[in-house]
Formats: sequence, structure tokens, C-alpha cells
Amino acid sequence: MTGILLTKDPGRIIGPIASLLGYIMEGIFFVLDKIGLPNIGLAIILFTIVMYLLLLPLTIKQQKFSKLSAKMNPELQAIQAKYKGKNDNESMMAMNMETKAVYAKYGVSPSGSCVQLIIQLPILWALYRVIYNMPAYVGKIKEAFFPLVDNLIAQKGSTELIQSFSQAGMYNKNFSNESFIGGVTSYVQNTFIDVLNKATSAEWVIIKETFPNLTTDVDHTLSLLNRYNNFLGLNIANSPSFTMKAALADKSFLMVIAALSIPVLSAVTQWINVKLMPQQNTQQDNKNASDQQNAMMQSMKTMNMMMPIMSAVFCYTLPAGLGLYWIAGAVVRSVQQVVINKHIDKMDLDEVIKNNEEKAKKKMAKAGVRAEQMAAYANMNTKNVSTSKKQSNIPTMTQEEKDEAVRKSTEYYNKNAKPGSMMSKANMVKQYNEKNNK
Repeated sequence: MTGILLTKDPGRIIGPIASLLGYIMEGIFFVLDKIGLPNIGLAIILFTIVMYLLLLPLTIKQQKFSKLSAKMNPELQAIQAKYKGKNDNESMMAMNMETKAVYAKYGVSPSGSCVQLIIQLPILWALYRVIYNMPAYVGKIKEAFFPLVDNLIAQKGSTELIQSFSQAGMYNKNFSNESFIGGVTSYVQNTFIDVLNKATSAEWVIIKETFPNLTTDVDHTLSLLNRYNNFLGLNIANSPSFTMKAALADKSFLMVIAALSIPVLSAVTQWINVKLMPQQNTQQDNKNASDQQNAMMQSMKTMNMMMPIMSAVFCYTLPAGLGLYWIAGAVVRSVQQVVINKHIDKMDLDEVIKNNEEKAKKKMAKAGVRAEQMAAYANMNTKNVSTSKKQSNIPTMTQEEKDEAVRKSTEYYNKNAKPGSMMSKANMVKQYNEKNNK
């Protein structure tokens, strides 16, 4: 856990995103407060819905990529099988060319899915920061700690007490830097609020016993926090494990059930979410895929099975508010997945592929490559991979024409090869061999 909690995330990437999302969360909480429902749990649910709706375009693109990938995988596997065991430079270049042609035909990038995830990861991490550090981003919640914090700072020995809470909770707060020692008001206040926001019920009792004159302020702060954190009778600031221990001590079995409901619901909703994700025909894929691809598919399958279990474990030990966020997120994603699946199923993928083929041909034409010359390489499709009879519609080419097609296509990809890429390195080797053979 980082040393700075209440102070907004200082990261150059996560920080600005978290601040932007914090404004959205504060706006939601402000509206709820105005209608008499200042509840953090309800704010988290609404916040989750808003954020996943904003991420919907990226989600659709990612699912569309998965659908197209499932359709073009047999072609890619056929290319790999065609060049299996051929490690010479010419074969590697030809395989690269044919692979790129297939990707161009389907209008996707080999890194397409990764790009979507890379865009979403900082946003999702920033979401976590906002929900985990609500007082840092929602002014109304931060106000609940006043005037307690100012009065507590003025008490002799309060810093040592708060520091002991920090160490016990492993918050790693910095009590020895220049801002704290120098008495920078905002930093000292934030440090105290950071620790108090994570304080247990027992630690609040210790504060009242240590500083009896602050009992009224402590009760005022706890009253507001309990009002904000109470969601269907459960204090979402506490972890389910803490709530269950307290419930067992009080013999309140209803609270035991409430505490366990968070990790259980998290696991169930995650499992449903995984089941709704697009599933490939793994039986057919296993026949054609390489050992490495089979290992990756098996690893993905194992991870999908482990995710619900891991979700339950984390939700049991972390504040229930985070578990509520995961549950809300899984439910929203499941609803989105049902809608997206229906939308994608209605799409004419053959029409999409046809349009992408036209775009690829135009790019090739600009590079001086005739479309009919590329037919032997780019006209492969899922149907004619397994049936050689359907290849009759491909124009017959002489060996010279095939060599010319390879040369032209190679020149095209030479121009577009990124420095340091496999293609650029293969081109350098080819040029070196050609120079020595002359």
C-alpha cells in the first residue's frame, strides 16, 4: 500500500485520471445528498454503472475483435501448419506476409485486444483509487472528520497514537517528512484522516479513552461515517472478515450471513460474467493449434476458473465497499455482455470482412501490387482452408507472377515495417544474403 492515501494519487498517468473520476464520484454523492440519500454504497453502484457505460465503446471493440479472431484463427493456423519446420529466411518472410494479409483482410491488428486492455487498465486502477480513498475525492465525506481532526491534532500525544494505528494497519504513512514535521496544515490533516478513515471500531474506542474531551467530536464523526457507510445494514467500511468476527462475538447470525454475502456474491457474479464471455470452439482449435497456443488456451481456461475464487478471497479481507464495487461491476458487465453478444450476432461478419478486403486492396494498389497477384496469399478464408476444391476461383499464376507478387508485397511491408520489429530484422537478413549471393 502506498504511503499517500488521502492526498490524491500523485502518479503522472493514474493521478489525473483518478482526479477526473473523483469529480464524477463527488457529483454523484452531491446529488444523492441533495435528495436525502448520502450513501457511499449507492454512490459506488451508480458510479460503476456510469463508468462502464463510458467504457462501452472500448468493450464493444474488444468483443468485436474476439469475434473476428475466432473466425480468422483457422486461417492463421493453416498458415502456421503450411510453414511448420521451415525456418529459412524466405519462408519466414512469406509466412509473415500471408499472416499480415489475413489480419488486413479482417481489419484487425495482432495487438488489437492488448491495446483495448492497455487503455482500460489505467482507468480501472484509477477507479480503485477513488473508491478506496473516498475522502480524498469526495469533499462531503472528508468534512465528516472535522472538527475532530483539528482538535485531535492539538492534543499532546495524538501523533504517536495515530502513528501506532498506521503501523498496526500497515498504511505506511510518512510521519517524518518535512511537510509533517514542518506542520503543513493540509498534509497533517490528510495524514490523520487517512488513518482514521481505515481505523477499526476498537481504535475509535481507544481514541475516546485516551482523549475523553474529544468524545463528542468522535461520536459526531462516527455518526456521519456510519450513515454514509451503512448499506442494507452492513458497514461497507469494514471488511467482511472483521464484520463476521464481531457478529460471531455478538452471536448475531444474521450479520454473519450479511458479511459472507459480499464475497459469495462477488464469486457468483464473476463466474456468470466469465460464462457470458465469447467462447471459442476449443475442441476444433485444439486440433489445429500449436502446442504453445494449446498451452495458452489451457492457461486462460484455468485463470477463468480461478478468478471467481480469487475474487471471493479478496472481498473477504478487503473493505466491503470494494467488494460491492466488484459485484456491481460484474453485474453491469454481464448485462453489457448480453446486449453486445446480441448486437455482434446480428452483424454480417462476411460484409465486414468484404469491406476490410477492399481497404486492404486499395493499400496494396498504392504500393503497386495488383489484387489478383495477392489472391494466392490474401484470398484464403475459413471455408477454403479445409476444402481445396474451392480454391478454383483463384486466378492461375505463373511462377514469375508469383515471384513478382512476393517481391511487390515484400516491398510494401518493408516500407511499413517498424524499426526493431521481426519483419524489419528479416528484411535486413534478406538484403545481406542477396548482397553476398551476387
